[in-house]
This record gives sequence, C-alpha cells and structure tokens, in this order.
Amino acid sequence: MPHDTSNWFTTAQNAVQSAPLGPRAEHRGRVEEISDGVAMISGLSDVRLDEVLRFEGGQVGFARVLDPDLIGCVLLDSATNVEAGDAVFGTGEVVNVPVGEALLGRIVDPLGRPLDGKGAIEADAVLPIERPAPSIIERDLVTEPVQTGIVVVDTLFALGRGQRELIVGDHSTGKTTLAVDALIAQAQSDMICIYVAVGQKTSSVRRAIDALQARGAFERCIVLVAGSASPPGLQWIAPYAGITMAEHFRDKGQHALIVIDDLSKHAATHREIALLTRQSPGREAYPGDVFYIHARLLERAAKLSPERGGGSLTALPIAETDSGNLSAYIPTNLISITDGQIVLDAALFHQGQKPAVDVGLSVSRVGGKTQAPILRTSAGTLRLDYAQFLELEVFTRFGGMPDDRVRQQLTRGARIREVLRQAQHEPFRLADEVALMLAVQSGLLDGLPLEAVTAFRAGLPAALDNTAANALSTLAETGKLDPKSRESLMTALSHFAASLAKDKTEASEDPASP
Repeated sequence: MPHDTSNWFTTAQNAVQSAPLGPRAEHRGRVEEISDGVAMISGLSDVRLDEVLRFEGGQVGFARVLDPDLIGCVLLDSATNVEAGDAVFGTGEVVNVPVGEALLGRIVDPLGRPLDGKGAIEADAVLPIERPAPSIIERDLVTEPVQTGIVVVDTLFALGRGQRELIVGDHSTGKTTLAVDALIAQAQSDMICIYVAVGQKTSSVRRAIDALQARGAFERCIVLVAGSASPPGLQWIAPYAGITMAEHFRDKGQHALIVIDDLSKHAATHREIALLTRQSPGREAYPGDVFYIHARLLERAAKLSPERGGGSLTALPIAETDSGNLSAYIPTNLISITDGQIVLDAALFHQGQKPAVDVGLSVSRVGGKTQAPILRTSAGTLRLDYAQFLELEVFTRFGGMPDDRVRQQLTRGARIREVLRQAQHEPFRLADEVALMLAVQSGLLDGLPLEAVTAFRAGLPAALDNTAANALSTLAETGKLDPKSRESLMTALSHFAASLAKDKTEASEDPASP
C-alpha cells in the first residue's frame, strides 16, 4: 500500500500500464556442480566464450570452457550461496568495465565497483575487457621518454612511452616499490597512472595506495584491486580490466602508465582455473595458452600514430622468480613478450644496494632512443664504466695490488654505485639526475669519502634550488644546457662538493668527534 493513500489508484494504474507485456526469450540452464569458484552448468547450448552468466542469487560469472554438454563458468562473485540445481541465465554480453574520468582518484575492483566508500561511479562509457591490440599501421615509433625519477633506470635503462618493460626478481626485492616510485614520479608529468594489484596481500596494497596518496598525484591515478582473498575470476580479469581503463585515455590522445602487480600470480590463477575446468596441463602444470593470455594482454600497450591521436600506453608488468631463476616458464615467457626487463637481485638487496638492479642482466631494447638527450649526453659512458668496475672489483678482492689507473677506476666505480642508490618514494627530477651525472663524470666526487657522496646525493636537490635556480629553469624549459647554464650548474656542484669535503675534514679533526 502506498504511503500517500489519496492517489494510490493512479499510482497503481501507472505501474500496470508501464509494465512490459508479451513473450520474452530467456536462455536458462542449471548448476550441475560448484567448487572453488568454478561452476559446471548444463542446458546453455547457445552460450559464447567469455559470455557473462547470471545466477538466480544475483552472482555473475563468465563462460570459460564450452564443452558439448557442460559449460565451465568462472564466478566473479563469492560462490558461498551458489548450489547445485540453481538456475543460470545467459546475458548475451561479454565482461565490460566502466571507463572515463570518473575513475580517476578512485579505488575499484576489476568490474569497476568502488572499494573506497566514495559513492557510485558515473562512467563515461563501458568497454569490453578483451579488445584487439592496435595494428602495426596504427602504431608509431617509441621516442618520448618516461621519466621514472629512479636514477639507475633513467640513466642506464631508459623507458619510452608505449614500451613494455618487465620488472622481475625474487620475493621481497623491491619490485613493487620500484614500480610505485615510477608512478609517483608522474606527479610532475601528464601521464595517467593505473596500478593493478593481482593476488596481493591487503597490507601490501595498502602501502602502495598510501605512498601514491601521500607523494603522487592520486587525483590522476586509478587503483584496481583483486586481492588474494578475491574470487579467482576477479583476479583473472584484473589485468585486462586495467588495460581497458588505460586504453580509454590512450585512445583520446593522452598518455597512460600501467603497473600490473604481478603476472606470476595471474599465471597461477590461470593454472588453477584451467585445472578446475579440466583443461590439459602442460609445462609446470600451466595450460598451453598461458603464453597467449599474457601476449594478447601486453600487446595492447603501444604508442599510437598521429592519425590515431598520438596517445600512448606504457606497461610495467611485474613477475616473481624463485631463487633468481630467470629461466622458469613464466619469466621466460614474459621476457620474450616485453621490450626489456629490469632484473632485481636478492644479494644486492640484502647488501643495501637499493634499488637492487642487476645492471648485467637488465636491458631496455628501446634504450637510448627514448632517453632525454641532455641526460644521455651527461651520463656518457656511465654503464660501461660501471660494468668495468664490477668486474675489476671481483678480481681485486683476491688481494692483488692494482696500479694507479685501476685504482682510479675502482674509486670512480664506487662513487657511481653510491650515486645509483636511492631512498624509496623519493624520485629525482630530470635536472637532479643530469647534475648527478655531471658530478660523477667530471670527477667531482672522486675525492670525497663514500659517506660524503651519500650526503651529496641526498642534499643535491635542495642545494641546486638554492644556488642554480636559473640553470634548472633553463633545463626544464628547453631540455638543454647552454654554455652559461652549464657553467653555472658546474659551479654550484663544485661548491656543494667542496662544502661536504670541508665538513668531513673538520669532523675528522675534531677531538670530540667519535
């Protein structure tokens, strides 16, 4: 009975008149068995692959296996209230996710449902999670740099907009931190950032979100979470949903950077679903299409041609190794798919060399073509010098007496290693990285003790702001250093290095100092 009894008859009459009448076609099946988030369904002979199925309790899933008599459906919601005999309905639709500006600054699940308690999301549109990758003719050369603010990456393994660079290493070697720092650095750029957490612990996801909110431009970020407690179906679609959200901005001519953390857990989820749906296992029990599911995902990252708007989508997938075994099935698959890899070494990490990047195994197949020209000029032969130092250091550990030239190389290499260390969540500006490289290559740091080099690296941004503001402004505006600005910058670096050397000398001469 309506609350307003005066016009209840009119209200009821309008409700009857607006009710749809007539026959309605309905594809209906029934659950034969349900276990571990996978339901086997009979009676839906017309269902297509990846079609969304709706259960009578309101849960949804998607058809993953199409056998003549049974449909293997992976649930996207909790399966606690789904039982054998329940009715299942075909929808005729594939899995779609909302896209658009309304997602920026939000934390959502792979279906675009909010997880941050900030209310509903009014999306610009909905797009399927599976979309074809841009064709070759629609792509352009990868030439624009992605400044990650991480010195070892920007100077040795430059990334470009539209590139796919794998971050790979053992458990707890700083992979997520490296990726999140790259997202934080985009606070000063025009890139949209998407962080996709697949099978991660809630505490790890919370730390990443807190870092983005505290230090990054979170209002230009989307965080998509399918944690370890989420249904396997949500974890499986998460990377595809994140890529679709990022593609919306790429197709509008904007630039996006997506981090997928991580594809090793995604592959394990795919293996779990495949075994539950009775697909034949192959190498390491992974089904034969595990390469294809990641290849078709990462191929969607690209730099589009000017005719397509010139937007870009850069992907930083993460993979985990076991005891540094890069030749395992999933790491080798991803290495062959991507345009390079940043390898993190557990031994370096435990020695305190953070980020623990193994410069011998890491590579960017795009490389210097995307590096900022001024940074490439300033870095010079840094990678070669550092590689030679690492080899010489191994030999001199046996107690040999190096000559003056080798001793100088060891001194320079130790300073390079110290400069490449960096605190987490503190990305450098391009000007800071250029100044660091100039200081190393000019020999300004060779006379400083290592602890003074650490202080030099930490205090450099503030010192440059105080003493070389004009040179920084010129570099930021033009991307170049004219002779006058270069001289001003070198003078500021020399004075800063000299002040640190003086402070260390006075501290060592002070009788009261420890």
